[in-house]
Formats: sequence, C-alpha cells, structure tokens
Amino acid sequence: MNRTAIAALAGLAVLLALPFVTPVYFLHLLIQVLLWGFIYTAWSMMGRFGLVSLGHGAFVGVGAYVPALLWNYFDVTPWLGIPLGIALSALLGLIIGYPCFRLRVVGHYFALVTLALGQVVLLSIVAARDITGGSLGMTPRSIGHSWYALQFPDKGYFYAIALVIWLGGLFVWHWIDRGIGREALEAISDDEDAAAAIGIDVTREKLRVTIISAALTALGGAVFGQYLMYLNPETFSGIGVSLQIVFAAIAGGMYAMLGPTVGALFTIALTEGLRVWFGASFVGAANTIYGILLILFVIFMPRGILGWLETVRRPRAGAAAPAE
Repeated sequence: MNRTAIAALAGLAVLLALPFVTPVYFLHLLIQVLLWGFIYTAWSMMGRFGLVSLGHGAFVGVGAYVPALLWNYFDVTPWLGIPLGIALSALLGLIIGYPCFRLRVVGHYFALVTLALGQVVLLSIVAARDITGGSLGMTPRSIGHSWYALQFPDKGYFYAIALVIWLGGLFVWHWIDRGIGREALEAISDDEDAAAAIGIDVTREKLRVTIISAALTALGGAVFGQYLMYLNPETFSGIGVSLQIVFAAIAGGMYAMLGPTVGALFTIALTEGLRVWFGASFVGAANTIYGILLILFVIFMPRGILGWLETVRRPRAGAAAPAE
C-alpha cells in the first residue's frame, strides 16, 4: 500500500471520528465545509477546462427550492423532490449549454450568459413571492426527526450525509480526471478547431461536463437547503453565490482534487471571521472581500493554495545537484 492510500485512509478515519469529538458549533461548520466543498468541486469540473460559469448559483437555487416547494405544497418527500431538482438543473444546463457550444460562445461571453441565467433564477424566485416567499425566504414544513422528510435535529445525521456526498463528488472528479474525456476537454480548452479536426465532438464533450457539473451542484444545494431548513434567494442563488463558488474554487486550487474543499474551508473561516469582526456594521463585507481576494488570487496565485504549496515543495529548478 503506497503513501497516498495510507494518507487517504487515515484522513477518512479522522473524518469518521470527528462527529464524536467535535462541539456542535464546529460540527455545523464542518457540514458546511463538506457541502460547499462538494459544490465547489462540481464547479471546478467545468472551470478547470476553461468553461468559466458565473451562474452556478442558479443550479444551487433550483436544487434547493424544488424539493422544498414540492414538500410544502404537495407533501412530496425530498427523496423524490431532490432528483427532480437535479433533473431540472441538468435540463437548464442543457438549454444554456447547447446553443452556446453550437454557436461557439466561449470565454467571457459564455461567462456572461451563465451570469444572466443566475440572475434569471434569482429574480424568478423573488417574483414568485406568493409561492417561494420572495426575498423574505421560506421555511420547509418541519415534522421533526424523519427519514421520509429528510429532517434530522441531530447534526450527526447530516454530517454523515454530507460526508458521503462529498466523497461521491471526489469520485466523480477523479473519474473525469482519469478518463479519456479529460484529454478531449483539455484539447478543446487549448484549441477547439484543432480538437474538432482530430475527430473530437466538441459540443458533446462540453455538454457532458456541463450537465454533470449542474446536476452535482443542484444536489449540493438541495442537501444544504434541507440542512438549513430556511431558503433565501440571496443565500441560494444569484451573483453573490456564484461569485462565492468561483472564488473558493480558484482560491483552493481548481486543478487539484482537494483544492475546492480547501477553498471551502478558507471561505467559511473567512466568512465566520468577518461575521465576528464586523457583525452587522458592514453587511456586504464578505462579498466585497471575496471580490478583492479573487482578483489577487487570479493575479498572484492562479493555481490556488494547493497549487502554490506544490510549487513551494517542488525542488527549485536549476538547483545544484548534491555532491557525490
């Protein structure tokens, strides 16, 4: 057994033991780290291949609101509502992605299209205030501890669910990273015309990773909504959420499997620190600082925290060879 496998098993053992030794408040933060780390990992599946989306807040919102609305109005269990939210998000990814990829909408133009999608979902939630609660938000109907309603007052249950989902996200990331599709997506990212010339179906490959990313993001949003038991359009959709996703994935390192999770740990620690520091005196502090830090990371640490650590640990090029 190599060192990587041993380290992975040791890390998993630590994660499994954490709920038994962690205070409730820190367990709450760990659940958020795992769920947001899963969402950031889903975004990085697109971002690392040059498909920069500024509208993933739309998928988070759809994933969160669909099961909650079905539960409140039709008593549909989240076990059915969540797959429906995922399917709707995948459909949105297809509706946005297909015309963009067929018409060669790339770069910042594609980012603007996805940005518009995020705002459309946000404004739709706000406009349908009689159904969704609008800007005031909504609370899923609570019935206490229930597997049918996916409601657990004990945070340990949600920690286990979040851990399983997070591990699943890493598995999908690894599958894409090691699959033949990675070579195709990297070729497309470098030069679409050259990739098409050697037989790669550019539209299909882009759509595949977009739909996977959208579906996983919706799953993360759905479970996070079930955990919080309060949905607000500013928390689950719009440019604020999308910017948070982009910043965290880039800050942690979207080219490394654990990079987005490191980004989740960093952003949640930053958010909690700002909340304690500023309180209610600077409401927009988090998004403002996210924007500033995003610019700094893009300029000075484009491969994120993990990428920077790898660079630091890597032996310096041209260093003198050891004496024989």
